[in-house]
Amino acid sequence: MFSEELEKISWDETTERIAAMTDQDVRRALSRRHCDVDDFMALLSPAAEPYLETMARLARRYTEERFGRTMSMFIPLYLTNSCANSCVYCGFHRQNPMQRTILTPEQMEAEFVAIKQLAPFENILLVTGENPAKAGVPYLARAIEQAKRHFSNIKIEVMPLSTEAYAELMQHGLNGVICFQETYHRDHYQRYHPAGMKSNFEWRCDGFDRMGQAGVHSIGLGVLIGLEKEWRTDVTMMAHHLRYLQKHYWRTRYSVNFPRMRPAQNEGFPPSCIMTDRELAQATFAMRIFDHDVDISYSTREPAYIRDHMCTLGVTTLSAGSKVNPGGYHTYPQALEQFSVSDERTPAEVEQRLRLLGREPVWKDWDACFDLRRAL
Repeated sequence: MFSEELEKISWDETTERIAAMTDQDVRRALSRRHCDVDDFMALLSPAAEPYLETMARLARRYTEERFGRTMSMFIPLYLTNSCANSCVYCGFHRQNPMQRTILTPEQMEAEFVAIKQLAPFENILLVTGENPAKAGVPYLARAIEQAKRHFSNIKIEVMPLSTEAYAELMQHGLNGVICFQETYHRDHYQRYHPAGMKSNFEWRCDGFDRMGQAGVHSIGLGVLIGLEKEWRTDVTMMAHHLRYLQKHYWRTRYSVNFPRMRPAQNEGFPPSCIMTDRELAQATFAMRIFDHDVDISYSTREPAYIRDHMCTLGVTTLSAGSKVNPGGYHTYPQALEQFSVSDERTPAEVEQRLRLLGREPVWKDWDACFDLRRAL
């Protein structure tokens, strides 16, 4: 399990190594076709800042070699804001005095229809708070069964599950799972997640192993930028995690995300750091140079200008028209959001902009019939 591997990697030593990277280390990393984690740390380090234009050109080259000029489009649907956790940075935390909503099958159907009227989305991400009693595996199974009548590619972003639960949901039509570790700093993790299921660091960290063991087709990783002052260290730990997963579950497709903390109503949590646009670009370029095949996703957390710019320089997956409250497309359009959306353009406006930038929006890029593992 990766939590055991993570114990062998010192947070403090990694932070020091990143800070000590030199111009020569950066040049070495830029000269290599296949980078290791040491190279990634060099590209992520302050020493690489003078090389951002060079990194951008490399990132564009590797992205177009692997993905062409396509952009995979997806949309999230929040099924519930009911949550048993006490995450100090999240608007859904259980102490927040807000109305809790769990969509019924009839309300889900209305949301699916409303999404289809927005754009020809085929990739949907079903999102829930962590409440296994009211929105556990049976609820998710029903939601997936219902969603697959409308969408070809169904992913979930929910509480970490057992290997058996992931396998069960795959039988209902699940294709992928996204889970943010939030932070890989074991000691600080407890501070941000003081109560609830999410307070168990090992259970969350090893959830990715359980996804791989279940044969999940697509796994998404992410750290929440703003929790840790040393964001470079956190992103490096995610790079270690990515390489570990690729080695052990090599049939799975992977994606990464660098969500920057956005305001959430009633949260009152000051970020430990503010990642600048240049730093977000550097992290994106470094990840693309480090791994040519990984999907890099930007959500509507990010403003339009940075999404437009980065979609030609490493990003391969975008959400559009997102509502981050349960039933936000039809049933409860004014409900409390988990965080504030920054890019409020419609899917049609995003599509038009992508085409002007020479990118081809792809609404459907995967189907279960193409999964050879299921055919054999």
